[in-house]
Amino acid sequence: MAEIDYSKRSFNYYPTNAIVFSKCIDGRWTKPEVTGDFNFSLHCFAGIFHYAPSCFEGMKAYRGADGRVRLFRPDENAKRMQSSANYLDMPAPTMEMFIDMCVMCVQENWDYIPSYESGASLYLRPVLFGINPQLGIKSAKDVMFAVMSSAVGTYSGGKSLMPVTAVISRNYDRAATYGSGGYKLGANYAQSLHAYNLAHRMGYKELLFLDSATHSHIEEFGSSNFFAIKHGCYITPNSPSVLPSITNKSLRKVAEEFGLKVERRTIFIDELETFEEVNSCGTAVVITPISRIDDKVTLESGTITREYRYGEEAGPISTKLYNRIVGIQKGLEEDTYGWCMFVNDPK
Repeated sequence: MAEIDYSKRSFNYYPTNAIVFSKCIDGRWTKPEVTGDFNFSLHCFAGIFHYAPSCFEGMKAYRGADGRVRLFRPDENAKRMQSSANYLDMPAPTMEMFIDMCVMCVQENWDYIPSYESGASLYLRPVLFGINPQLGIKSAKDVMFAVMSSAVGTYSGGKSLMPVTAVISRNYDRAATYGSGGYKLGANYAQSLHAYNLAHRMGYKELLFLDSATHSHIEEFGSSNFFAIKHGCYITPNSPSVLPSITNKSLRKVAEEFGLKVERRTIFIDELETFEEVNSCGTAVVITPISRIDDKVTLESGTITREYRYGEEAGPISTKLYNRIVGIQKGLEEDTYGWCMFVNDPK
């Protein structure tokens, strides 16, 4: 395979060698298969095409400074997929099956894992979806579980920890108060696409969603969780309609390690002006600093924009948190939590 310059890649799809899949038919899983055919053949009445019985995960394989390849907390991804599948009332892979198939995918695409020096990684996308033909509105009884990969750079296509601007979503909700926001369902992301596109056309990189019941407090960004730093506290929303981010969970643990107080609570919009640092966090980015959040409020006299500014560079505490997480993922710092799983070279 010709040498690839991964350092210039953004977070987009790039071809790899193979995918791994298994099907659960009538309650029994087939033996995982490896294929170089990236096209699935599905019945036109498969539930995925009609009622969106689908959930997915996002994780990365990192080549460390020591040359070894690591997966970061794959057990947490397995548990979250099981939670999403349970919400959809459809079969889910066991933790062992989930992790084994992720390892298989990494090994089958070993030559596509970027070098440590590139700063890139091999992104894994485990996905679970309904495949049995159906017409009535029912949960899928037969499913396919597949793990695919793509070698990616940073989410923004630029350097890490590059601050971006965001706007508050006043007219669109990501998830209902008693809905599916706390699960990683494909339908949740479809719900946010139109609002996201509008924000992008306005020049914003991120979109900050509020609670759907009152539009008075912060939920999460369109792509990832919200957290802020204030007076030595790591503050993040606590809401059943916010996706439980594995990155956020890890950052909270590291924050405590650094002596920060961690608060998971309701965050009202007015508190934005009191924060010292604001970030989005997730697998694709780890941390993306937010330089400015705009709130466009419509009054009888017209629309006014309230600006909340946080600086044009990543804050010092956020940078320290980022370096600790990435240091663990890439073998630069001791993994005192046992979060990383090593994947062996298949050759």
